[in-house]
Amino acid sequence: MTCRFRRSTHVLAVLGLLSVSLPALPAAAQDIAAADALFNRGLAEMQAGRHETGCKALAESQRIDPQPGTLFTLAACEAEWGRIATAVTRFGDYLALVGRMTPAEVRRQGERPRIAREKREQLSPRVPNLSISLPPGAPAGTVVKRNGLELGEASLGIALPVDPGEHLVSIQAPGRPVRTQHITIAPGETTELTLELKETPSPQAPATNEPTQALKETPAPRPPAPPPAGAQPTAPGNGPEPAPDAPEAPAGRRTAVYVAGGIGAAGLVLGGITGALVFGKKGTIEEHCGSGIQVADPKVCDPTGHDAATSASAMARVSTIAFGVALAGLGAAAVLYWTEPKHAGASAGASPRWVSAGVLEAGPAGAVFGAQGSF
Repeated sequence: MTCRFRRSTHVLAVLGLLSVSLPALPAAAQDIAAADALFNRGLAEMQAGRHETGCKALAESQRIDPQPGTLFTLAACEAEWGRIATAVTRFGDYLALVGRMTPAEVRRQGERPRIAREKREQLSPRVPNLSISLPPGAPAGTVVKRNGLELGEASLGIALPVDPGEHLVSIQAPGRPVRTQHITIAPGETTELTLELKETPSPQAPATNEPTQALKETPAPRPPAPPPAGAQPTAPGNGPEPAPDAPEAPAGRRTAVYVAGGIGAAGLVLGGITGALVFGKKGTIEEHCGSGIQVADPKVCDPTGHDAATSASAMARVSTIAFGVALAGLGAAAVLYWTEPKHAGASAGASPRWVSAGVLEAGPAGAVFGAQGSF
């Protein structure tokens, strides 16, 4: 069994084209070359003991360019691989093809027809059989597959030849999930398998026949804890309801309180400084204006008094504006602080928070501006 045997079959196919009916039309030249390459590779893998890759290459060669020599070699490879059911079928196909050859073509096959008959007779008793049946009450449209191949209704319930080893069988009824199982069968064994359908899980729990059972199993509520010793019981509806805990003030609100308070404090400082400077100019104005320079009109000043009066007037405006900004800033801070949510657990009797800004003290020597409050 060499590549020379395969190539000789091309001559036989041409000479006996009218008398031998092959399963396919003659292949093109490039297909014949590809089939020869696959045959040579498959034969080499088979002789090296790598039957899986060898048999696949031989099968592909036979598919591209069907030849009697390739079919015989493929049957021998399947037999050595242990796929005896497939091998028996391949040897049978080869002998059927030989039966349609002319005597001259048969003689060119040499010993291969005899070997094929002997191998088929030896392997046939060892072919296992597997019978797959539907479960009772299986609905119409139930699909059964063996190794991914769907089995028709005629293939169910009868023993069919299979290769030894493990097989994957699946069943699926309409609207139900697939159920799969693996089955291993030995050479010469006959196995009967009745499949089972997988039930669809119910989306709802089954209703109980005893409606009062849930009430019986429901634990009784715990009685309320007794009041502490000496405490006066409160009648329902008479006592004040506990206020829910207020959420803590957001960080952005507290930041606004700090910013507004800082602006107000800065206004107080600026207003106080400029106010003090105004009072410092008062003495200079008295010495250099009006009676201080022997003039009846108090608005008439010498250059020094005029400069002092102008400077005092400007600083007075700045002081007024600064105190206005201070009042606005402190007032905004107070409003934000007063209206922010109180922390849980704050004392109910805590003193109210307040703030006041303006003239704190006044007298002959001057006035004190600032802010005071309770926090």
